[in-house]
Amino acid sequence: MQLADQAEAVAQAFVSARRAARVLGTYPGDRPADLAGAYRIQDRAIALDGRAVAGWKVGKINPPEDARLGSNRLAGPIFAGSVVHAVPGEAPAMPVFAGGFAAAEAEFLLHLAPGWNGTVPADDAATAALIDDVRLGIEVASSPYPGINADGPLVTASDFGNNHGLVIGPALAGWRGLDLCAIMVTTLIDNAPVGEASAATMLDGPFGAVRFLLANLAARRISADGGLWVSSGAITGVHEVRPGQQVRAVFGLHGSVDCRITAAAGQ
Repeated sequence: MQLADQAEAVAQAFVSARRAARVLGTYPGDRPADLAGAYRIQDRAIALDGRAVAGWKVGKINPPEDARLGSNRLAGPIFAGSVVHAVPGEAPAMPVFAGGFAAAEAEFLLHLAPGWNGTVPADDAATAALIDDVRLGIEVASSPYPGINADGPLVTASDFGNNHGLVIGPALAGWRGLDLCAIMVTTLIDNAPVGEASAATMLDGPFGAVRFLLANLAARRISADGGLWVSSGAITGVHEVRPGQQVRAVFGLHGSVDCRITAAAGQ
């Protein structure tokens, strides 16, 4: 089977399974051999899905895979219909694929202002100049294929980077004067702490995630000049969840954001 045909078959299988909320017991085809192959599947799946993309998640590729693949991060689309703006004091429902893989991740959400000219910034100051908003958030990672994370970053990238939703919480007040990497973040599931860390552990931090994404999108010839959200990476870890659980991400004294996990229903 030709590479294009393989990508088409895998992309169709993932899009179909996601629409039906149907679990895939095995990977639906030949696994990609490199990141180019993984993004070939992802790009085709985005086209087949047809929904508007409101932003992108960025995830870390751990050693030794980062050296083998030539990248320490991966990207996946966040569809507009899966983005929820959290109301203070409430926990919006966020669906996941029951029987598949599901996790919640505390993340800084950076909004790229409209009008990006295609030049990838070289440092944090130049990157911050492209950002017009920073929020506290939770990325909901979920796939109908339960082995998506265990099978490694190429499989993760091939199925939308394992994204299934984004909770946009309160604005990070005064963010231009803050060191994002100095803010201690705690994730709780059903009120029990499951992880605590700062973005200092995240390679070159949230602004580095934006630079990676802009380079990735430019290489794939995907437009980013209309503005978009960047979910910049799991700060306290990838914490598996199941329907019925409550998730809270606390960003030190700067605020918190909540959601409750529900089971996805087929369309």
